[in-house]
Amino acid sequence: MQKDSAGDRGFTGAAYPWIVVAILWMVCFFNYADRQVIFSVFPVIKSEIGLSDVQLGIVGGSFMWAYALFGPLAGWLGDRLPRKKLILGALIFWSACTAATAITQNFWQLTLCRALGGLGEAFYFPAAMSLIGDYHSRATRSRAMSLHQSGVYAGTIAGGALAGWMAQHYGWRTAFWGFGAAGVAVALVILLWLREPKRGMAEVAASPGPAPGVREVARGVLANRLAWLLILAFIGANFVAVVFLSWMPSFLYRKFAMSLTMAGWSATAYLQTASVLGVLCGGVAADRLSRRFVGARPAVQCCGLLCGIPFLFLTGWTLSVPVLVTAMACFGYFKGMYDANIFASLYEVVGVEVRAAAAGILNSLGWLGAGFAPVIVARASEAVGMSACLSATSVIYVVCAVLLWRAAAAHNSLHANHRLPYYPR
Repeated sequence: MQKDSAGDRGFTGAAYPWIVVAILWMVCFFNYADRQVIFSVFPVIKSEIGLSDVQLGIVGGSFMWAYALFGPLAGWLGDRLPRKKLILGALIFWSACTAATAITQNFWQLTLCRALGGLGEAFYFPAAMSLIGDYHSRATRSRAMSLHQSGVYAGTIAGGALAGWMAQHYGWRTAFWGFGAAGVAVALVILLWLREPKRGMAEVAASPGPAPGVREVARGVLANRLAWLLILAFIGANFVAVVFLSWMPSFLYRKFAMSLTMAGWSATAYLQTASVLGVLCGGVAADRLSRRFVGARPAVQCCGLLCGIPFLFLTGWTLSVPVLVTAMACFGYFKGMYDANIFASLYEVVGVEVRAAAAGILNSLGWLGAGFAPVIVARASEAVGMSACLSATSVIYVVCAVLLWRAAAAHNSLHANHRLPYYPR
């Protein structure tokens, strides 16, 4: 293992790979809390700054477009530079951008701050997933990544609920100051206790060689049919997730006349809490089933999406709050089963040498498509209403489930015929 003088103090031994997950969990928490804050205060921003729903959609989309634009670069650098430094720098930068959002006064300033926040956050996931992949072998990889993924849901709840409460009692700008400052404080934990692992050390065979060039990355990821099936499914699933993240607080505020605090809480807490349980179950199930057949991880993802379809449809049409909460919780649980294996499934079909690049490409394309979700739904809701838009996203889940089923079947077939050049060593 490579030494890291800042990180050698404190944690050692067999438990350290799980401590790494805990450290990165905190970063992941703020990664999603900072991006969710804006959606819970949409109604207040709309009133104070005088924005339309489409403009609010552009503000939300600007984060994701910048995130997508810099995703490939983030992945490329993640295979070449120390991942600890990338994570540390990204956390400080996006936290500063979150804090700066508090001083914006118009549409363009707000859009710029959110776009810069997306630029910073783009550098986290490729580096973090590559790092976890080196600390955890195939035997524990889904569990490790699913535990890390639970930080997504906790951060989303905190960003949504606390931002709504702060906006209602202290003004919407307070939340951006608070989350920005807290993120900078977490950077100190990274500096002191996160160690950079040797690349490929969790694999059985020899360590990989130098990071490949652009052409090798293209052959290893972009020319990989299995990787494309997973990426296309991620684009669709992420589009649906962003629709709910961006518009559910406003939907509850308008349709059910909830306060900002209650809307922010209800839009995130039930769905995301259920997702924590789903992601943990999905990680355990995938690790166990992968001992029996190699396509287990995308198969678990497929089952999660299929089971979530009726509940996803119900969220848009019900007029009962208890039914809505139940539907959101069930949808969240099955969404978690999918989320548990997003990167673990990808790492089954790409080489160690291009893991960060593969994660960067997946993130980039997934968030590029999702970036249009707030704008498309804002425009479509003017014609058919928000309820119909939410329910219509269930069709996307059907398509994604088919893609994942094909990926699982193709994975098994290629492995059986020894045609998986990037199968884990």
